[in-house]
Amino acid sequence: MEKILLKPCEVAQLLGIGRSLVYELINQKIIPSVRLGRCIRVPSESLKKWIKENETRKLENQPG
Repeated sequence: MEKILLKPCEVAQLLGIGRSLVYELINQKIIPSVRLGRCIRVPSESLKKWIKENETRKLENQPG
């Protein structure tokens, strides 16, 4: 069963970036997140959508 909410460290591992960068992107509201008390979680579906949207933008901005 796939997790619905991911910890920032899990997001970092999935994206191949550092945990502190994930927190920075969350704080800048670049990566969608939810707060549950003091815990920060990233909805897996929102993360997939965010990746897809950014991949599309990159392809649209390429010359040619």
